[in-house]
Amino acid sequence: MRRVALIYNPMSGQHPERRATQIAEVQAALHGAGIEVRIIATESPESAGRQAQEAVREGCDTILACGGDGTVHEVLQSLVGGSAALGVIPMGTANALATDLGLPSSPVKAVKMLLTATPVRISVGHVFYRSVEGGDRSRYFIVAAGVGADAFFFSRLDSRLKQRFGYVVYLVEALRLWATYTFPMFTASFMEIDSETPRDEEVSQLLAVRISNFGGLVNNLVPGASISNGKLRVIAFKTFSRIRYLRFLTSVIFGRHRYARTIELVKCVSVECRNREVSAERLFVEADGELLGTLPVRIEVVPQALTLLIPAKAMRSISGL
Repeated sequence: MRRVALIYNPMSGQHPERRATQIAEVQAALHGAGIEVRIIATESPESAGRQAQEAVREGCDTILACGGDGTVHEVLQSLVGGSAALGVIPMGTANALATDLGLPSSPVKAVKMLLTATPVRISVGHVFYRSVEGGDRSRYFIVAAGVGADAFFFSRLDSRLKQRFGYVVYLVEALRLWATYTFPMFTASFMEIDSETPRDEEVSQLLAVRISNFGGLVNNLVPGASISNGKLRVIAFKTFSRIRYLRFLTSVIFGRHRYARTIELVKCVSVECRNREVSAERLFVEADGELLGTLPVRIEVVPQALTLLIPAKAMRSISGL
């Protein structure tokens, strides 16, 4: 790291008034290491990617996304395929990638770990979908992408309540979803590893996972999921039973979950999702906790697409690195 841009959302989180102080502390730690720093406040929820791209054009070799997974997701879009490195300073409501990388919740402690981190070329997910307006779009993702219930969950989240109450809003909305959502089925076509033809399944929820540790109550959700993995690990829920969903999620919390016929872990190169012919249900897709659009959807992996700063401890724990 020689020239670093700190990109942050001044209005995100439960305590945005503390954000400027945290950014100043991170800046001081970088200055103390002899690093030139540029501070960039986002102009809108969608501006982080464009502002990161501008910083790279102006000579920054590293972009530190100071926020949650949403901020990381936006910055990621402009760095895939380039040489500038991405680093994460956890300051958001959801910090799954930071947790997976073993970064502490303290921004100052996190940046000190990043000072000795290794820049590693990793693979990222790529999801193709249809926008709400009807056009074909695509986005990269680094944590997870989902179709079905989890995307509907993010479509229901109130950003103002999320900012005010934080993680509690996630729990309340999750309970409401479980009680009221009908779990409509759609068709998923898996192109499995070493297979020449796709396998079709009727599913109510699909989740393509890129990390192993989401933190909190969700640890080791998907064995083999890793940012070093050039293939997909996909959870396919082939059920609309609320009881089976609840049993699985409860077992995840206690670290006793197993995959079977109705809730299957699929190792594949890609997966495509489409509405069943008999259904006119509008089903959503999300990536890294950001609502994107609707079906049809294709999810795959782009190998060696991004330079990510990975702390030494995570280098030892992330398989393949």
